[in-house]
Amino acid sequence: MKDSEILERIKRGEEKVLDYLYKKYYRMMVKIVITNNGTEEEAQDVYQEALIVFWQKVISDKLVLTSKISTYLYSICLNQWRKELDRKSRLSHVEKDGEEYQRLEEEESYQIVVDCIEELGDPCKSILIFYYFDGMSMSDIAERMNFANTDTAKTKKYKCKKRLDSLIKKRYTKKDFFN
Repeated sequence: MKDSEILERIKRGEEKVLDYLYKKYYRMMVKIVITNNGTEEEAQDVYQEALIVFWQKVISDKLVLTSKISTYLYSICLNQWRKELDRKSRLSHVEKDGEEYQRLEEEESYQIVVDCIEELGDPCKSILIFYYFDGMSMSDIAERMNFANTDTAKTKKYKCKKRLDSLIKKRYTKKDFFN
């Protein structure tokens, strides 16, 4: 089928022409997307959108065809895919910015806790660091700190944790930790 015949049949509303175009240029259009970091599914979507754009331009008499239909469809697909890549890139930057913001907030919260633990002084500082940061068991902490037994270490840890909570609540609000 010649390009002029395709255009005439589209203007008459013959939708079978779309099937013809879809099959005829499918591989070429899919290759554009796949060679530019896309998947076949994305390529199918882009090609279908391109055919719709082409169809609408022909029907509305807004198409000025200065090349072959295949070249025109190719340029539509390429432009559609570039727009999609640009959209994906922007989304990726937004996600990265969000992750960076969250990481900075976590570091800030961590630093607040560490600063308050430092202010508690020993033995609380050592007990809390051993338990929460070093992952030591209560029996290991009791032995290391020369406590009488594990229950003594647990009681001291509980009291130290309460002092830490109180210090943090006195100096900071929930907004400092949760936005």
